[in-house]
Amino acid sequence: MIEKKFMKRLYTPRDFYRLLGDLMSSGGDLRGKSNRTQISEQFAERLMLAVTEVNGCRYCSYFHSRMSLKTGLKNEEITRVLDGDFADAPQEELAALYFAQHYAESGEKPDLETVETLTNSYGEKKTKAIFAYIRAIMIGNAWGNMFNSFGNRLKGAPTPEISLFDEIGVIFGPIIFTPIILITNLFKKISL
Repeated sequence: MIEKKFMKRLYTPRDFYRLLGDLMSSGGDLRGKSNRTQISEQFAERLMLAVTEVNGCRYCSYFHSRMSLKTGLKNEEITRVLDGDFADAPQEELAALYFAQHYAESGEKPDLETVETLTNSYGEKKTKAIFAYIRAIMIGNAWGNMFNSFGNRLKGAPTPEISLFDEIGVIFGPIIFTPIILITNLFKKISL
């Protein structure tokens, strides 16, 4: 019997903690007024789908495909974005969509020149909003893929690259990590 490889990007609890910290450092409510004025709903969904294409999260793909339809994106465009094709995207969004892919592919470590180009293209405020959406979907993808891996483990087909501890750590991590990050950030602000 040929063993089928789990073809999704997986994260350890340590990686997940870092992702959560990155998201919290982005600050603000993603659907809040300031981000809505910077990023349209369709643009936000394209960003989410672009990152999801890299990470392969089936749950996020399903959810954000539905959300994209509600914003008015067509099935054909959604399918193309999930294939890494941005032919239907507005020209002014292309730099951000390719950056979103680069961010995910680079393990959340985009090169500084690319970040600088993004900031020069969109300005600081809009770039921060783009980062917030990318970081939010990275959390969703990491959580969804580990949940998927854990489900496979329960069916008797564990993912060899990841342990049960890792799966449980990521699935239940937000309960533990969020208060720790909030307290850490609070102390950072107090000490400044």
